[in-house]
Amino acid sequence: MTPAIDLLRRDGVDFELLEYTHDANTAAYGEEAAQALGLTPDAVFKTLIVAIDGSRLVVALVPVSRTLDLKALARTVKAKKAVLAEAVVAERTTGYVVGGISPLGQKQRLATFIDSSAGHLERLYVSAGRRGLEIALSPEQLQRLTQAYMAPLARN
Repeated sequence: MTPAIDLLRRDGVDFELLEYTHDANTAAYGEEAAQALGLTPDAVFKTLIVAIDGSRLVVALVPVSRTLDLKALARTVKAKKAVLAEAVVAERTTGYVVGGISPLGQKQRLATFIDSSAGHLERLYVSAGRRGLEIALSPEQLQRLTQAYMAPLARN
């Protein structure tokens, strides 16, 4: 179905696929997923592509109930500045469309950082690679597959 799902199946990961009807008029993709699937927004993570010091890109995952603290991410990666990448750059780099960017199966493997709140969850939810499709898996599996670092990245 998507490169993210293919990766999980190839690796034999225990995951669940959840589907909902995406409303084309919404831009709050993560919140829409949480609401449509009856999930707590603290367990649904948005995948953000961030430009570090204007040169390299990284992936940051934070709960949809919170906001990415760009200064905290910059400190974590020992950089001066972090800004959200433009949509066209995020899409070209990952191979996914905004609102459906999965941290798994991206065209280019980027350093990945997951908000430390994920460590308290049994399962978390991330995009499966298209709008209206989510993957449920353990934070440990996501961290292993993306070779991610856990760090406090979110603010209210």
